[in-house]
Amino acid sequence: MENHDWSRFSTRINVDADSEKIFSCWTTQAGLEDWFLRLAEFKKSVGDLRSPTEQVQIGDTYVWRWFGYPDEVEEKGEVLGMNGKDFFVFRFGKAGICTVSIKETEGEKIVELQQSEIPTDEESIKNYHVGCKTGWTFYLANLKSFLEGGIDLRNKNLKLTDMLNS
Repeated sequence: MENHDWSRFSTRINVDADSEKIFSCWTTQAGLEDWFLRLAEFKKSVGDLRSPTEQVQIGDTYVWRWFGYPDEVEEKGEVLGMNGKDFFVFRFGKAGICTVSIKETEGEKIVELQQSEIPTDEESIKNYHVGCKTGWTFYLANLKSFLEGGIDLRNKNLKLTDMLNS
């Protein structure tokens, strides 16, 4: 394992949905709260909150909270890049930079998430490389479940802790 690059990983899933809908699920508060987060507030660079259905823009900052965790557990970051249709980049707090791409292969939409610039100290490898990859694997599967069948697999019960799905 000494040759493994702990500073990055990539994970992908095919999703039978329109590219615009997939992109909206990543780039609006309402979209992110449908499959990923309990709260996804975005602020414009001038400090005003974006409306839940308004697409985020480069320079926006965010506060995210998850089901299964108290309000004190939150992530803060910034939107670093996007093209308005199939490419979205954000700083994921101390865990690095996430790049989401939507591509078409063999007639199917592929959602790919790459997390890079992960710190490589032992604690960061455990929390951000292993932990984030585990989390993204579940959440990408939940994105697929939500978009293809309308089923949200997240645990929303705060009394249930250490769950794969929260």
